[in-house]
Amino acid sequence: MRPPLSRTSDVEHADASVRASGWRVDPATEGHWAGLTPGLAVMALKLAPDGSPRARYHGTIIATTEHERWIEIEARWTHEPVTVGGLRFAPGDVLREFYSPVLPFNVFAVHDPSVALRGWYANVTYPTRVDVSERQPLLIWHDLYLDLVAFPDGSFVRLDDDELSASHLARSDPALCARIIEARDELVRRFQTRRFPFRT
Repeated sequence: MRPPLSRTSDVEHADASVRASGWRVDPATEGHWAGLTPGLAVMALKLAPDGSPRARYHGTIIATTEHERWIEIEARWTHEPVTVGGLRFAPGDVLREFYSPVLPFNVFAVHDPSVALRGWYANVTYPTRVDVSERQPLLIWHDLYLDLVAFPDGSFVRLDDDELSASHLARSDPALCARIIEARDELVRRFQTRRFPFRT
């Protein structure tokens, strides 16, 4: 079930909240986001914390929401099987991936080939950007160390605190480090209250 569309003031409030927390919302992305509509083929590009490209893959937009400007894309897992934090990814799995240009995280709902939900994998990121200079719109998500794995039974696992610690960001940029930790705390809160997109 999709959440109801919200008033424009709700969207403006989400933007203001992100800016107040120190996250920068990309002005160019704000201008192009409305053009990302269901049925549109896109590419997704994952950047590592240092900004280097890590993965690039195809997806199709299947839904959007006005509230928090989420877009939902469907992609397929085409790599070898892997288990992370107890969550298995296998060839043929259907990933429903949720991105927002005004929130510092994304959420992937992992379904097996029969579309049964295995769980969610959430990444703390900079707010998603979009580049429309290529043949297909390019969704760019810049990873920021911390992740959350969550399951339909209500259990969850926090991941990669060691990577954040090893980055020495707490010393070099304590404000950003604090925002990263708060973003994952917000993911936990959303999961525990089943706030969108943590819905079955």
